Amino acid sequence: MVVEYIRYTVPIERAAEFEQAYQTASQVLDTDPHCLSYEIARGIEEPQNWVVRIEWDSVTGHEQGFRTSPGFAEFFAAVRPFFDEIQEMKHYDVCQAAPERSANG
Repeated sequence: MVVEYIRYTVPIERAAEFEQAYQTASQVLDTDPHCLSYEIARGIEEPQNWVVRIEWDSVTGHEQGFRTSPGFAEFFAAVRPFFDEIQEMKHYDVCQAAPERSANG
């Protein structure tokens, strides 16, 4: 598993548009076999900052599986208006993670 981080700086007046773009794009991620999970987070102290975190089965699964899939065009069309706002888009290996916890603690 690898994690892709995409950091955006989105003007505050475009926040709702950005959220809607990823709402549309997430429908593709939900059905892609290479996407294990994802989250979209907005900065609290600096609400123009966003981080998209996507867990992929592998870099190959992301770049040669997802990006060549029929759904990629729909995903890309949804998020493309924000490509100029990207500050970072990179893959990372997870070296350490907290154990999963139940809802009860």
